[in-house]
Amino acid sequence: MIKAVVADPPHFDRKAGGGPVLKVFSVVRYRFFLYAGLLPYLLGTAWAYGMEGTFKPGIFWTGFLGIFLSVVGVESFNEYFDSRMGTDRVFNPEDEDPIPDWVLWAGIAAFAAAASVGLYLAVAGGWPIVLYTLLGGLAAVFYVGPPIRWVYRGLGETMIGLSYGPWMTLGSLHLQTGRFSWGALLASAVPGLLIMALAVVNAIPDFHQDRLVGKRNIVVRVGRLNGVKVYLLLAALGLLAPVVGVALGLFPPATLATLLAAPLLYWSGREGFKTYDTPRDFIGAVRFIVVGYIAGTTLFTAALVLNRWFA
Repeated sequence: MIKAVVADPPHFDRKAGGGPVLKVFSVVRYRFFLYAGLLPYLLGTAWAYGMEGTFKPGIFWTGFLGIFLSVVGVESFNEYFDSRMGTDRVFNPEDEDPIPDWVLWAGIAAFAAAASVGLYLAVAGGWPIVLYTLLGGLAAVFYVGPPIRWVYRGLGETMIGLSYGPWMTLGSLHLQTGRFSWGALLASAVPGLLIMALAVVNAIPDFHQDRLVGKRNIVVRVGRLNGVKVYLLLAALGLLAPVVGVALGLFPPATLATLLAAPLLYWSGREGFKTYDTPRDFIGAVRFIVVGYIAGTTLFTAALVLNRWFA
């Protein structure tokens, strides 16, 4: 779903040997799993523990398995369908061979297993778990997969923000407490808006490729310079969510520590405005937002846990 990372992880040669497990993990970017898939799930659990005094280890680890399987499915589908659409090979079609069909089947198997985990958890958690599983599944399977292809319809960033914001955070919370929380909904804006900003900044270097293959993402629609302004606005709103929550009495004051990530946003913007039209130099802007997402969400999550310890 999001391909820009601090540095690309090592990939196994698709023509080389190796067992099926190694082949699957060569597709799944471990950094993607770390900062995209794990942090919102931990945030929901931290809200349950820090704000409502509830933590169920068995449920937590079962849900963790479901998140992992979902990320395997997302990455497999994205790799496969981007390869078939030629997104990553527009200007250098001979650079690498198309992704093999086993990647698609690995994604299908992972999504089926994740859905099974979701249904298992729904037995104890009720119909909201089915709803969160269904919403997340629709976003993940059809992000680049036919027939919907959210990213080609201009809804890719929105689906990313919803999936890794409210849907995952509230789903994680519901697993622990069986309840909805307006405070947790506002809390989900921290990872949701920050990762949506990351989706936008990630598309800036790929502007020409995405436009040629028909992706209707925000950067294609508004241009690269305006794309820098959009991702900075989204990230700023994500970091300001704790300020709103504290002012409303929904968050403990310690969550204002999230603002310590603000300099990373400034540094990203400084690099972004200088290098938005030179993709090779733009990596600095992307790195600062990646670290900003990790730092901001982690600080917010840690503040919720500490609220339980020191309240």
